[in-house]
Amino acid sequence: MTVTLEKPRRATKVDPIPWWLKLVGLAVALYFVLPTLFVIPMSFSTATTFQFPPRGFSLRLYQNFFTNPVWLDALRNSVLIALLAALLATVVGTAAAIGLHNLTGRLARFARTLLMVSIVTPAIVLAVAVYISFLQWRLVGTLGGYVLAHAAIGVPFVLISVTGALGGFDPKLLRASASLGAPPLRAFLTVTMPLISRGIVTGAVFAFVTSFDEVVIALFLRSPALQTLPVQMYNSVTVEIDPTIAASSSVVVTAVTTICLVLQFVGGRRRNR
Repeated sequence: MTVTLEKPRRATKVDPIPWWLKLVGLAVALYFVLPTLFVIPMSFSTATTFQFPPRGFSLRLYQNFFTNPVWLDALRNSVLIALLAALLATVVGTAAAIGLHNLTGRLARFARTLLMVSIVTPAIVLAVAVYISFLQWRLVGTLGGYVLAHAAIGVPFVLISVTGALGGFDPKLLRASASLGAPPLRAFLTVTMPLISRGIVTGAVFAFVTSFDEVVIALFLRSPALQTLPVQMYNSVTVEIDPTIAASSSVVVTAVTTICLVLQFVGGRRRNR
């Protein structure tokens, strides 16, 4: 009696993503990337108007951007407002995420929906509502008005990010720290904060980028003495026809891309540890 042993068959790898879905993803990526590929070469053009392909090579538009006080003031205003708005949104969003994490039922769902409403409401509707409210409170054209409005649209991003980070958080750790005599604030700083810090940083970055890029609400809140960079960019193509917007757009794209890449790199290194 002879026994024949069959060689084990190699498992064939099946790509879970079909080819047509990859093609659609590539088309969507190109749709978002191509405008940037047009703007960056135009920022080095010697022409005084918008032309593509650019004629010649020059840093004149960048020189105008970094030496013109109007553009520099707008850039400083945007950075300051975005930093303060991101800070406020991070505090409110983190506190809301931690509070809602311990709540269940209709009240928790209603509160979460209320905090998320700004992310699904059209920007023009929010802008009109903010303008009418801030006009009565005399916040139109003020730094505080910008910060409050931009923080409101940044809170949902922090809430989503921190809520995801809290998904793997074990409440028993807090009870253990309390049993060892740690006060609530110390327990939060030494136990909760390190475990959700990645979610907090991610939400803060998204809140910062959202505020820095906001133009619709900023158009309603602007004043001659306080304008953000997106508003100045809007004016440069609707009022002045200034090609310096190509250089400012390239600077913004480069800065935002660098922030996202650094955040992804740091997060990847932490996951590999």
